[in-house]
Amino acid sequence: MRSLHERRRLGSSVRRDHQDHRGVTRGLALDLGSFRTRVWVPGHGVLADTDVCGDSGTGAGNGRPVRRGRIVDPESCGRMLGRIADTALGADRTGTVIVLSHPVLAGARQRAEARELIAALGPTTVIALDSARAAAAYAGPRDGGPLLVVDIGAELTEATLLVDGQVRDARQAETGLGDLVPAQPPTAVVRTVLDMIMEMWKQDRHGAVLGALRKGPLLTGGGATRPDITNRIAVRLGVPVRLTDDPATAVVRGAGMVLDSVLRRAGAAPALTGRTG
Repeated sequence: MRSLHERRRLGSSVRRDHQDHRGVTRGLALDLGSFRTRVWVPGHGVLADTDVCGDSGTGAGNGRPVRRGRIVDPESCGRMLGRIADTALGADRTGTVIVLSHPVLAGARQRAEARELIAALGPTTVIALDSARAAAAYAGPRDGGPLLVVDIGAELTEATLLVDGQVRDARQAETGLGDLVPAQPPTAVVRTVLDMIMEMWKQDRHGAVLGALRKGPLLTGGGATRPDITNRIAVRLGVPVRLTDDPATAVVRGAGMVLDSVLRRAGAAPALTGRTG
């Protein structure tokens, strides 16, 4: 299990390779997962929610270019992203922006590899956004106080404490829905989530974790679609949990809201309204 304190301070969780967005007229948002790739396109919403499988079948990811939140087969991943860009943006990428979400505790090398693959698609602007802030943008409360975001994916689970929109603390475990045994209770995932939250609580000297728990943690990812997981977490924590209408797409929709904001500033798109679960 990794913590934020084991990595360098993230600083700003939104990385912009180009600060000037003039001339940007269209784009797409991506949530590149281990089992699913989700794409959000202005005017269409979630355009694709597809199974991730490398087309070579021989990569380090056993046919999957992304494993445990890391790109393990860049060549295959690049081809997959190219097909997505061709479909959503066409061959001419002039005046386009791509927003890519990444795990909160993705290392510098992971983030650099992802940005290089996106930049190779030829967009005018690349924006990298951590998944917790993306989910909060879409489904979090608007009071600016502490918020606990728990993202339960196929092969990765993260718990992140946001305070005033900034990452205060985070935990990551390389376990997820894909590690569960069918027809058995999701004990391992629930225990992982509870352990991460308890660790943050023990190290919190300012009461932010307690304040976030009183509001109820925001659960996202495929795990948040399973009542056997969400109900167990709520009972063990003794607080209600916050769920949006479609937890599995909360991250890509939040990334889409960032994209929408950029396009609106450029005068190219209508506003997209977030929802609170």
